[in-house]
Amino acid sequence: MKFVHAADLHIDSPLRGLDRYEGAPVARLRGATRRALENLVALCIEERVSFLLLAGDVFDGNWKDFSTGLFFAAQMTRLREAGIPVVLVRGNHDAASSVTKNLRLPDNVRELSPKKPQTIDLVDASVCVHGQSFAQRITTEDLALRYPDANRAVFNIGLLHTSLDGREGHEPYAPTTFDVLKGKGYDYWALGHVHAREVLAREPWVVFPGNLQGRHARETGPKGASLVTVEDGAVREVEHRALDVVRWEQLSVDASAASDPLDVVDLVRAKLIEAAASAEERVLAARVVVSGSTKANGAIRRDVERFVNELRAAATDGLGDGVWLEKVKVETRSVFDADRVRSEPNAVGHLARRLAAIKADPKELEELASIFAELDKKLPAELREGEGALSLIDPDVLRSFVDDVEETLIPRLLETREG
Repeated sequence: MKFVHAADLHIDSPLRGLDRYEGAPVARLRGATRRALENLVALCIEERVSFLLLAGDVFDGNWKDFSTGLFFAAQMTRLREAGIPVVLVRGNHDAASSVTKNLRLPDNVRELSPKKPQTIDLVDASVCVHGQSFAQRITTEDLALRYPDANRAVFNIGLLHTSLDGREGHEPYAPTTFDVLKGKGYDYWALGHVHAREVLAREPWVVFPGNLQGRHARETGPKGASLVTVEDGAVREVEHRALDVVRWEQLSVDASAASDPLDVVDLVRAKLIEAAASAEERVLAARVVVSGSTKANGAIRRDVERFVNELRAAATDGLGDGVWLEKVKVETRSVFDADRVRSEPNAVGHLARRLAAIKADPKELEELASIFAELDKKLPAELREGEGALSLIDPDVLRSFVDDVEETLIPRLLETREG
């Protein structure tokens, strides 16, 4: 027997920043979560699985319109025609109270109750699936505690959307412990909510398959679902199958050996080509971090916008619509001796010492924050919220601003003096 365990599909979840620059593969990126679901359905059909489990957050929240539900229903109909049942629970994003629009799903889809734990008997597969949906987005009770004990006559699966005992970057919803899970006597725990794939245990199997499609630069690497093979009533293999259509990667490029910005562009292009090959014809969504002490730093920082667009042009020229540079972070440094410059008894030395003092003194940073406070309040919501949120009064952000000033201004002053 085989079955597929998937979670956190987040169908029609928006990917921000798609229109930032000319040449971004907007259409391919916007449809990523739908295409990933199509890949999931194709996997189930090709592997002739006995059933599909969806461990919450099928949807990203309340539908903007019915097209989201219609698309999901159409994919479930494909599975019904292949004779594949589906069992799902709702998570925090698609809790019963969060998704108010509804459509009747095909009769091969069974949704577990949000009121109390429920058991679905998949008679043809000799399997019992136990689980409970989220009634409310913020669910802080241990739902697994009330799950029924295993039916020893069949293969038992626990279907649960949970933070378990806590995972960085994820809200502590439906928390539980491994001891609670093990105590139920199930053969496999199909978990959801955590977007990184993780096999926590094998006796019993406790698995987060990760999300089906990465949605931002922190969700890097292959994304997909778990294909589980059961023989003689025991799990023989849990195999990760990549189903994503957009592959997110963070690429670090050391520019230390570069003499000018075009050398750095060549280094980035080579890294992008390598990453695109690993993505295996998927769209590569890359965040590029350029760092290192380099002679090119001054020229880069004199016109960062031009440098970034040189990188985008190089990516488009080499890889077409197969790559999207989501963001370029310039963290290069000059090759000058900062300590020597700070010791000099002249204007440049005084400026260098002053910038260093600001970064080191909490009171100086507080004073700087007070200057930016009013501007911080006026930042648009898209800059203040979500992944990469910006706060102009955060001490670490202010230090990075001062770093940028130092790395831009001091080299130019030194060049002018030497000239």
